[in-house]
Amino acid sequence: MNPQQLTTVQAVDNAFIFILGVSIFMLLLITGLMVYFVIRYSRKRYPVPLSQKDQNLWLEIVWTVIPTLLVMAMFWFGWEGFLTLQRIPDGAIQVNATARMWSWKFTYDSGKSSGKLYVPVGTPVKVKLESLDVLHAFYAPAFRVKRDVVPGMTTWVWFEAEESGSYNLFCAEYCGVGHADMITTIEAVPQAEFDQWVIFSQPPVVDGEILLDRYGCLSCHSLDGSASVGPTLQQIAGRITKVKRGAESLELRVDRDYLRRAILDPEAEIVEGFAPIMPPFAKGSLGQDLDRMLDFLMTGESIAPLDGEQIAKEQGCLGCHSIDGSALVGPSFKAIFGRITEIEGRGGITVDAAYLRRSITHPEAEIVDDYPSIMPVYDQLTEAELNALVDYLKGIK
Repeated sequence: MNPQQLTTVQAVDNAFIFILGVSIFMLLLITGLMVYFVIRYSRKRYPVPLSQKDQNLWLEIVWTVIPTLLVMAMFWFGWEGFLTLQRIPDGAIQVNATARMWSWKFTYDSGKSSGKLYVPVGTPVKVKLESLDVLHAFYAPAFRVKRDVVPGMTTWVWFEAEESGSYNLFCAEYCGVGHADMITTIEAVPQAEFDQWVIFSQPPVVDGEILLDRYGCLSCHSLDGSASVGPTLQQIAGRITKVKRGAESLELRVDRDYLRRAILDPEAEIVEGFAPIMPPFAKGSLGQDLDRMLDFLMTGESIAPLDGEQIAKEQGCLGCHSIDGSALVGPSFKAIFGRITEIEGRGGITVDAAYLRRSITHPEAEIVDDYPSIMPVYDQLTEAELNALVDYLKGIK
């Protein structure tokens, strides 16, 4: 069978079953012959050896050729399986898997993300693997795949679910004290249900202002009209702007096309009075975020409020902190706001908004008693994302 036509389960199982079958057959054969010879040629029956032969050419050929053929057959099954695991079938969909201590995040081309890996039945799935911190391992025993997830390196696996169901997904590499809790599932669903989930169950659209902050735009451009390194973005839509295009001076009305050019190719048209220091964004690198930022700049209005619960899931917070009071690696979020928490070397303090912000951005400064100092710093969150996350934590009862 062509390795390309096998699933990962068939490839691994074929090799395993063949090797297991040969091993059982040889065990029974050798054990049976050994028992037979012990009884048939016991010293009581034949105190003196009957045969005086010290060599047999054909016997040596047989016990050399047969094991060689068996080993070569095992190699063939293994090689076929290896090729199957390495060759991604045509038509495979891609899912990006991000591992961190101690949770998984799966992101789809549509922008949908989830803590569980949803896949359509009967369709090959390529999983791109990346780690944000330490060495992890993607292990799905039901599909016979396991691959290390190495920091600074992109690896991948593929598999195909032949039946609907929920399948365990583990981290198979010890990655710290929360390693045992790094468990999720692969949810195999019919194609129509998968399409419905991906297309019509999108997460809230990220606010355009948040995206401007996330990509560093607001470090050089103000939103309130104040002077900065670059032109202010306040009421920029429709503004008449003087620019230099090479040696030519022009007055342009700021529209969507102008803003798109200014982001993707800022050196083409330099606003008078400002230095040409803005770095360009590679075409395609912003994806749908570019349109969301342009929507915000052209309307001056946010697209949708941020969802603190979604941020907590995407950042892996719920992999270490429960919301139902159960014990995990970190303190539970249940009724956390207003709770008295014991801090190493400081005694009890009341959990308020300021404490929650500090524990997210500088977790090493105040360590909760009886919990390890292992939480990573979340300094990549924008102000709005941080506020949304704190508001979500305050509301967990």
